Amino acid sequence: MKYVLVTGGVVSGLGKGVTASSIGVVLKACGLRVTSIKIDPYLNTDAGTMSPFEHGEVFVLDDGGEVDLDLGNYERFLDIKLTRDNNITTGKIYQSVINKERRGDYLGKTIQVVPHITDEIQEWIERVAMNPVDGTENPADVCVIELGGTIGDIESMPFIEALGQFSYRVGAGNFCLVHVSLVPVLNVVGEQKTKPTQHSVRGLRGLGLMPDILACRSTQPLEEHVKVKLAQFCHVPIPNIINLHDVTNIWHIPLLLRDQKAHEAILKVLNLQCVGKLPREPKLTEWTERASKFDKLKTPVRIAMVGKYTGLSDSYLSVIKALQHASVALDRKLVVDWVPSCDLEDSSAKETPDAYQKAWGLLKDADGVLVPGGFGDRGVQGKILAAKYARENNVPYLGICLGMQIAVIEFARSVMKLPGANSTEFDQAAKTPCVIFMPEGSKTHMGATMRLGSRRTFFKVNSCKSAKLYGNAAYVDERHRHRYEVNPDMVPEFEKAGLSFVGKDESGKRMEIIELPTHRFFIGTQFHPEFTSRPGKPSPLFLGKASLKLNLILNIIGNCCMFSGLIAASSGQLDQLLQRPCSIISQQGRCISSNGPTKLKPCQNGHVKKPLNGLVNGYYANGNGIHI
Repeated sequence: MKYVLVTGGVVSGLGKGVTASSIGVVLKACGLRVTSIKIDPYLNTDAGTMSPFEHGEVFVLDDGGEVDLDLGNYERFLDIKLTRDNNITTGKIYQSVINKERRGDYLGKTIQVVPHITDEIQEWIERVAMNPVDGTENPADVCVIELGGTIGDIESMPFIEALGQFSYRVGAGNFCLVHVSLVPVLNVVGEQKTKPTQHSVRGLRGLGLMPDILACRSTQPLEEHVKVKLAQFCHVPIPNIINLHDVTNIWHIPLLLRDQKAHEAILKVLNLQCVGKLPREPKLTEWTERASKFDKLKTPVRIAMVGKYTGLSDSYLSVIKALQHASVALDRKLVVDWVPSCDLEDSSAKETPDAYQKAWGLLKDADGVLVPGGFGDRGVQGKILAAKYARENNVPYLGICLGMQIAVIEFARSVMKLPGANSTEFDQAAKTPCVIFMPEGSKTHMGATMRLGSRRTFFKVNSCKSAKLYGNAAYVDERHRHRYEVNPDMVPEFEKAGLSFVGKDESGKRMEIIELPTHRFFIGTQFHPEFTSRPGKPSPLFLGKASLKLNLILNIIGNCCMFSGLIAASSGQLDQLLQRPCSIISQQGRCISSNGPTKLKPCQNGHVKKPLNGLVNGYYANGNGIHI
């Protein structure tokens, strides 16, 4: 096993996650199998209880892990399926060590940060790196590890120490450190400054880690004399100084790495330059075409995103990415209009009339409306009004999780004339509880107590739009994250009034997909289809219009059907999308979603289930032993 560690310096938010993902893309394009690990030094056990304003969206994995949004980047870029153990936090490490201490595993030893915490970190990395992530039974060739935060943070010190020991332990040729830093330009001076990067590298070296490669973030390409200066003072060869300047879209980042021969520098450090006698060269033809196509899109499609976290786009990162994937596949330039749901409410008309007018203007100008998931009652009335507007005006609507529940509440109030209809999340004494708390949920503990992970949804109406979007599939596996669900006792009343529940779980009692059959496109899903969206899957090169259309359909079905349906309906392409033949959905000829049942079985914390293939008699090749 080879390891690539990505660290960050100077400031947070430099794009370490995208850099780590892009390194994985380039290595995978060189023929290597890649996995990823994200280290978050905070004390939380996982990201499940964190506010989106604190850390962006909570990404959900197949095994139900609630993890950092960077793992979403890894899955999208590398087209892999990770587990909750691929996200390491300080809370998980300390919890595992304390559990071992309580069991007596340490045989009376005094438990200390060094060696017990640092050893636990190393063992965790080693174990998780061997887990298959690409649907095969074999481990990856390279594990890309991203260390969250900034070098010098107190909370990351145990991880820095552990990774320093780990680099020595696995030995030369098995460990490559990529340090992401900032080269700013002061407006007054107008020149690129290297001092922040120099100080960052000095701090890193002082902590026992030596960077093999510098990835320098900047607004414009680095000048050559700046690279010379960085090489001189950071002790990194000029070919190993990579410039990641601002680009039009993040799909260009792997191409920047390729163009600057970053793969050659990494592979040289890892002793992986050749396959036999032939040098490894990244094959990124499809990636190049996708990045170029994105920049050339001109025909806009406007989607109104109605939510309460609209002030931070990272709160809905996977939703935005899924919309981008679908819009690119359908030759449309995505324009997202952020609509704060609170500004749509009647109270806003009196308190902030300008914001009220702006919000309604954006909603009415949109080609489609999307209400994403969320928690709490703030802004709920505005979301209900958005769903009502879309339903009454035949505007394409997609509701995800809470967005589906909102559509159900609005339908009950407006169509079924039940003014007391509500969710017990917002009103525990609701007269008509059409959305209720799930019986197996916990009302006292918030973390990891929801219905989480990949669950199967069975289509009950074969002729519905949802089933057609999934290629007339019998079922589909999608990821969930919710505590509340549609009241099954009210389903007959809803269906009698015209709301169709076209997707249900295996018991038939949990409502998964709703549709309005008479509407152009009005769909709600209890699951989160955005978590399984991918920018594209391997497919033949586009050859002419006929081949282009065929591959577009393959892409959008393989990526995210619901978002493709919303974009298609919003841009007048839905009928064409629904009429495609089922036989082209997958290369295997099966009419199922690409995100079918996973073969991965999550490995529980602290237990190695099989020997580590990277070890030879307890040692790494070129390594220096293992801490016991």
